[in-house]
Amino acid sequence: MTDYIATSAGQRATFLCGKSWTAYVSTFVIAVLLFFAALPLAFKYNARAAFVVLIGSALIVGYRLLTIRSYQLYIDEAGVWLASGILPWKKKLMGVKWRDMDEAVYETNFWSWLFQSYTVRVSQRYTQDIEIHATGMARGKDAVAAINARQQEMLQGSAIVV
Repeated sequence: MTDYIATSAGQRATFLCGKSWTAYVSTFVIAVLLFFAALPLAFKYNARAAFVVLIGSALIVGYRLLTIRSYQLYIDEAGVWLASGILPWKKKLMGVKWRDMDEAVYETNFWSWLFQSYTVRVSQRYTQDIEIHATGMARGKDAVAAINARQQEMLQGSAIVV
């Protein structure tokens, strides 16, 4: 894991994973419906309607693709973070600080095993709430292993030897 991204605090963070290709399936279905069903229907009325449908469809599909691509799970010195969103009013950063983290787990079933697309959950120690819940993450299994290994390193580094 050598990919680094810059956080707002100026720290270097290690990128763990993003959305898997399976997250794009619903957007592909919408694109097929818009471009191969709605567009021909709009052409039956007139060229302006078709142009409006074409531009609207391209904007909808483009926005969905960019939003899915914006999901980034990463760790830094402060904790585990999930960033998402492309528009300034839709950007989110959810996270758990190392001192508050309970555990990171991934959920598996037949489809997640088959497509290597896991749901990642990072819970908080004190409230048992799930602070980070990310579905359809590529390499989610490896990301959970890296998070838990880093947490163990942090705990062993802070242990007081008597």
